[in-house]
Amino acid sequence: MDEEKKFTHQRDDLSRKRRALPWVKVDAEYVFDGPNGKETLSDLFEGRNQLVVYHFMFGPNSTQGCSGCSFWADNFNGIMDHLHARDTAMVAISRAPLEKLDAFKKRMGWSFKWLSSGNTRFNYDFLVSFTPEQIENGTAVYNYRKMNGNMEDREGISTFYKDENGAIYHTYSTYARGLDLMNTAYNYLDLTAKGRDEEGSPDHPSFWLRHHDKYDTK
Repeated sequence: MDEEKKFTHQRDDLSRKRRALPWVKVDAEYVFDGPNGKETLSDLFEGRNQLVVYHFMFGPNSTQGCSGCSFWADNFNGIMDHLHARDTAMVAISRAPLEKLDAFKKRMGWSFKWLSSGNTRFNYDFLVSFTPEQIENGTAVYNYRKMNGNMEDREGISTFYKDENGAIYHTYSTYARGLDLMNTAYNYLDLTAKGRDEEGSPDHPSFWLRHHDKYDTK
């Protein structure tokens, strides 16, 4: 269809504009708890120039990862080699302690790198976690606007670039529906006759969603 071809070209144009956005130098020092012990933001590039961070909703007091973020994370395992071939590393980062992340990762059968930012301001600096004070006084900002609600963590993706001198730049972040294109299952469903089939509950469109080991439809 002509409309679909037009949309494809518009998306390509938007991607070019996104890449042309100004970069912001990251001067803060972040040290994460990861599978290799203490790791800095610079370490996460693993010798590459680009880094993608998925901000996974898993707070320190939670017993398991968010089912929505888990839906997205089910797409991660198989793409790592392809990203590496394009000079790009990818990790997930959450505020929960590493032992919780490792246990949930094992349960879900994932192999991607997942680190804890619980002892840093990383999540707060990149606007995916919010203090009780911010929530109470209405100053929390999420998805480039003041946040409604009382959630202490939200989902997002941030990208970074490290130059030949080791300087790190924040090049882009996206949140909420901006993550749609990164969910393979949703994009396949969008091609079907029923689509996502979520119109029956407009206030909670993901009413049907479960962790992949909790469905009874296999």
